[in-house]
Amino acid sequence: MRKMMRDKALVRRLSSCETMGSATTICSDKTGTLTLNKMTVVEAYLSGTKLNPCDNTGMMSSSVASLLVEGIAQNTAGAVFSPENGGAAEVAGAPTEKAILSWGLKIGMNFNDVRSKSSVLRVLPFNSVKKCGGVAVQSDTYVHIHWKGAAELVLASCKSWFSIDGSVHPMSSDKYNELKRSIDDMAMSSLRCIAFAYCTCELTMVPREDLDKWQLPDDNLTLLGMVGIKDPCRPGVRDAVQLCSAAGVKVRMVTGDNVETAKAIAFECGILNAKDVASETTIIEGKVFREMSETAREEVADKITVMGRSSPNDKLLLVQALKRKGHVVAVTGDGTNDAPALHEADIGLSMGISGTEVAKESSDIIILDDDFTSVVKVIFSNIKA
Repeated sequence: MRKMMRDKALVRRLSSCETMGSATTICSDKTGTLTLNKMTVVEAYLSGTKLNPCDNTGMMSSSVASLLVEGIAQNTAGAVFSPENGGAAEVAGAPTEKAILSWGLKIGMNFNDVRSKSSVLRVLPFNSVKKCGGVAVQSDTYVHIHWKGAAELVLASCKSWFSIDGSVHPMSSDKYNELKRSIDDMAMSSLRCIAFAYCTCELTMVPREDLDKWQLPDDNLTLLGMVGIKDPCRPGVRDAVQLCSAAGVKVRMVTGDNVETAKAIAFECGILNAKDVASETTIIEGKVFREMSETAREEVADKITVMGRSSPNDKLLLVQALKRKGHVVAVTGDGTNDAPALHEADIGLSMGISGTEVAKESSDIIILDDDFTSVVKVIFSNIKA
């Protein structure tokens, strides 16, 4: 245990060390484990036009800009702190929120000023099932409902879009396909794609009581814009994946991101190669896997290398299917909702930096630096032992 502590692994259950040396597959998260979790916006599409550079909003109408900035400032779990001496603003929050808020500052957002102009009526935090989050805000004369989340899912709910001059156009099938291609292009460049949309709501439609039970409308939205966020691979991950493959330990990526983004990162990390892409079952969407029968899941589980748009429950189903096939399964996780999969796995590996207390309590080993290379060190130190 002391030796493994030097390799950035805190062992909570001693028996898991022996099991770890027998692992045949690792189901790993993408964000923060295979990647650095240091995100920046590198591409942006506003009013159906690609911005070059990504913070060049000079051509955009003030009405669209103000709506976008309102959506960024109000629909966030992060915060911006502006020093009194006029220095650079500090952004706090989860990495994705920080990336979006930092980009908002670059396009002219005054965080505190925007938030003071309207009051929040209802917040629907981001959840791993819908892959988006919403907020309803009220000013003197209007109620705006802003949505932010997985680009292809938000786009599917949009019935119209803003043009550069601020006019609203219906979402034709041609425009939808054009925007979908933009999302796919960003995803193929290993970018996380986030879209912003909004709709207006009559004050009379807002319930006077039980606001916390109000279901925000999400089916007649107007698209404001989309961004692509880069999260680089951790150095050394590719070598660690190759080391696992050479030792007969298969690495599988399970992520909530777009399938195309997951595929691009998997190529960067060495989890996928050109030979794998020829097989359709190598890459699967969480929803598809979830809807299969138990027998069908067992049949395809062995072939799955990348699972995109997955929920924590999909990860649990994959672990159960692999165990029934006779695998010794190691799983990484950091969220509270990863706890069932961590508990079900033969070896649960939680993250020391980004992991919640619930995830750590459900795990056998805590990876103190959140790095996939440390996971591999744990396996090989126990094989040698």
